[in-house]
Amino acid sequence: MRLIGVLMNAVADDPQGQARIGAFQQTLQQLGWSEGRNVRIDIRWGGNVVERDRRYAAELIALAPDVILAVGTLSVTALQRDSHATPIVFNSVSDPVGAGFVNNLAHPGGNVTGFMIFEYSMGGKWLELLKQIVPRLTRVAVLRDSVNPAGIAQFGAVRATGSSLGVDVSPIDVRNASEIEHDIAAYARTANGGLIMTGSAMEGHHELIIGLAAKYKLPAVYISSQEAAAGGLISYGPNTLDQFRSAAGYVDRILRGEKPGDLPVQVPTKFELVINLKTAKALGITIPSTLLSTADQVIE
Repeated sequence: MRLIGVLMNAVADDPQGQARIGAFQQTLQQLGWSEGRNVRIDIRWGGNVVERDRRYAAELIALAPDVILAVGTLSVTALQRDSHATPIVFNSVSDPVGAGFVNNLAHPGGNVTGFMIFEYSMGGKWLELLKQIVPRLTRVAVLRDSVNPAGIAQFGAVRATGSSLGVDVSPIDVRNASEIEHDIAAYARTANGGLIMTGSAMEGHHELIIGLAAKYKLPAVYISSQEAAAGGLISYGPNTLDQFRSAAGYVDRILRGEKPGDLPVQVPTKFELVINLKTAKALGITIPSTLLSTADQVIE
């Protein structure tokens, strides 16, 4: 019986987190790993809360797993506090070299490898898409987790693009639901604003943020197609479920004897643009035909 640990950056009742774990487990089964027969999967839901991540990381390391799937920058950081020997496959990490997780992408070395979710420059693309959809846009708030280095760096990329587009960019630091509601309500009092949801901000707050964007009629861009399907205006990013399937492939290879340091860090090569026309209509927005023609999916 082999043991796989999982440290998630979502909470246990988060539907998207459950869908991603489901994709990971299903792929493992297809690769010959059946839970209860030849593998056990022990999952902890850290939710990007630093102290909780650290506690769960210590618990997982103490179990001496064969490999750990670590989702998000904070999860990997917490695990490396307790061990530099346990094999780790990460997912949803923006800058593994800058964070010190790997030496380089092609030859990670050490005990860590995995899958990047995007580069920081993606933040500029999000703002360009919003400006294309809403030309009158003059302000954008970037929701981020200020404790997460990725959230800080993504904000910097958006702000740099904002300078060239004439858009004022400001942060909204995500801490808890009540603060999110208060800050978005205050931000919405001034016209011509929009929202950008970084990956670090959305974990555990998907439905709340999408609902607030609708309530205050704020055009918003998200990272995952699952957010657009749930009522978000547009999303642009890699297919997150596919990345969890790919992570299962790396876990399989490590369980069969390969070393993490020999497996190159994978960078997404395909990004999906999803547009929700129903939400656009509710916001009074007409999506340019040139953008619709390039969309991978249009939700009507």
